[in-house]
Formats: sequence, C-alpha cells, structure tokens
Amino acid sequence: MLSRSVDRRRFLLGLGGLGAAAMMASPAQASLSAPVRKLSLHNLHTGEKISASFWEEGHYIGDSLASFNKVMRDFRSNEVHRIDPKLFDQLFLLQHRLGKQGEIQIISGYRSPATNAMLRSKSSGVAKKSYHMKGQAIDLRLPGIELAHVRNAAKQLAVGGVGYYPGSNFVHLDTGPVRSW
Repeated sequence: MLSRSVDRRRFLLGLGGLGAAAMMASPAQASLSAPVRKLSLHNLHTGEKISASFWEEGHYIGDSLASFNKVMRDFRSNEVHRIDPKLFDQLFLLQHRLGKQGEIQIISGYRSPATNAMLRSKSSGVAKKSYHMKGQAIDLRLPGIELAHVRNAAKQLAVGGVGYYPGSNFVHLDTGPVRSW
C-alpha cells in the first residue's frame, strides 16, 4: 500500500512539473514581452537607414511604423504600403534568437503588383501571389552572421515562412503560414 501511494505521489508531482514547464514562456514569447522593441533597418537599394523603437509600453508606435513602411517601400515604383507589424516582431525575435542587435539589410520589402509581375517574368523564384505584395514579407541579410545561421534561427522561431536563397545572398521571412523552402 505504501509503495502504491508513493508511486501515485511521484506521478502527480511529475504531472505538476510538466504543467509548469508548459506554462513557462518560450524564448520567442519571452523576447516579445520586452517593454521596448527596437530595430535598425537599412534599405540597400535606396541607402536609407532608420533605427527606432516600434513597440513601447504594450503598443505599436504609429510614427515608427510609418517610417519603417517608407524604408521598406517598393523602391522601383516608390510606392509605400503598410507593412504587417508582425513582420517587425519576427525581425525582433530573430535578432533576439541570434543574440545580435544591429542593422538589418533590406533586399526587398513591399513590392507593388507591377513590380512583382516584372520580377516574376525574369525569375521562377518569384511567387505569383507573393507576400511582398501584401506588406507581409522581407528579403534580408544580417551583416556578420552567416546566411545559413540566419535561416536556421528563423526556422526555429516557427512563426512564418522562411526561404533560403544562398545564390542571391538573402533569407526571406514572411508572416504567412509556417513553412520553409
């Protein structure tokens, strides 16, 4: 009888431990709980740079988001489009995962439908319904970090799409479903 109650006690304690572990925040959740989220963006096509907090005290900062939208505009048509704030959260999480703050180099942010069609006519790697046209994607590099390492860290976050383009020297991130290629 004693051994049965001890086994039951161990079983219940084990369940309690599992429950506590499940309730603990993942690294991604922990970094999103930061009181301030800041990014430094550099558009390689326009030369524009911005470093700003986009989240403080539980809210997105509209002026910062508007500035980020402008830097991530379609540089070919000069069209500015609203970028999904979750994309900035992904970038913040990625930097946290990599343990690297600093410049994020933008290869491509928003793309107008006309720009996307033009790029698609020149490359099979451009999606017909690209998340870039929705303001939900970025093609990027992080100076000083190996491209494969950026890709692996992004995939570990499991918060959206991750594309790996070593021949063109960039990683694609989007706020669509979790997938990778």
